Amino acid sequence: MDLNHYQQAARSTARYPDVGSNPIYPTLGLSGESGEVADKVKKVLRDRGGIFDAEVKEALKLELGDVLWYVAQLASELGFSLEEVAQANVDKLASRASRGKLSGSGDHR
Repeated sequence: MDLNHYQQAARSTARYPDVGSNPIYPTLGLSGESGEVADKVKKVLRDRGGIFDAEVKEALKLELGDVLWYVAQLASELGFSLEEVAQANVDKLASRASRGKLSGSGDHR
């Protein structure tokens, strides 16, 4: 599945206030879902000795799907395709790599 096809399919399931003019809702959802991913990883360290078995990986896959859904909704709310967002990220990283700036912090390095 390509990113834009996913974005269109995910958009058809969007049910939140003011879909089409509400970037706040998917931003909050993205924050919550990424926190759930982090919490599951934390519990792997605490409860499973850092072992990511098949059960944990499957649970993380589902949570990552939720993260992706909210990224897709936020991109849609802002008028971007996921392909556009992905290409901008790859271009940014390639620029940093060519300038030896992959380390450090800040978007504009």
